[in-house]
Amino acid sequence: MKTYESLTLEELHLYEAKNKDYTGNQGDTYGNFNRVSSILSLYPKLKLSNPQVVAMVYLLKQLDAAMWMLSEGYEGRIENVDTRLMDVHVYAKIARLLK
Repeated sequence: MKTYESLTLEELHLYEAKNKDYTGNQGDTYGNFNRVSSILSLYPKLKLSNPQVVAMVYLLKQLDAAMWMLSEGYEGRIENVDTRLMDVHVYAKIARLLK
């Protein structure tokens, strides 16, 4: 039977594994959020409540993760450059469908 503590530990393990994918154990732990938010700041009139924009933000998050891996010379363990780019394709199609 799962407990509150066991669920919390599962989440901690997932967070740690995904964080290694996002940072490669290098640099800012929350670099993906900081880089994506910096890019979004270039578009002050962007309406974040627009579903098409949400899909593009998700796409940008995945694209940034792939570019960071390429920049730092590593592959993610849970998600690698190829799977991140597949997500980019998926979110681009969703954005087009939401237009």
